[in-house]
Amino acid sequence: RSPEYQNQLLRKAVARYGSEAEAARWVATAKTSPHVSGDAVDIGPADAAEWLSEHGARYGLCRIYRNEPWHYELRTEAIDRGCPRRYADPTQDPRMRP
Repeated sequence: RSPEYQNQLLRKAVARYGSEAEAARWVATAKTSPHVSGDAVDIGPADAAEWLSEHGARYGLCRIYRNEPWHYELRTEAIDRGCPRRYADPTQDPRMRP
């Protein structure tokens, strides 16, 4: 996704949740978003996300956040080691800090 689109999503989240701090639980900045770098994808419908939750590690695709069942990231090490422990939400992920 483009940085411009990511920034648009962030502005909408701030409007919806009332603050940047609360919006950060759901939407990353363009600078920190793995969507912008091409390392993340949002999966839907729910059946597809559920299947990926069960089988994604063998393809290096992992669910990273407990609050986002649709969000998957490329983690090639998961093919051999399994997916990493999930963060509660993006605010707990050290990669999301500016």
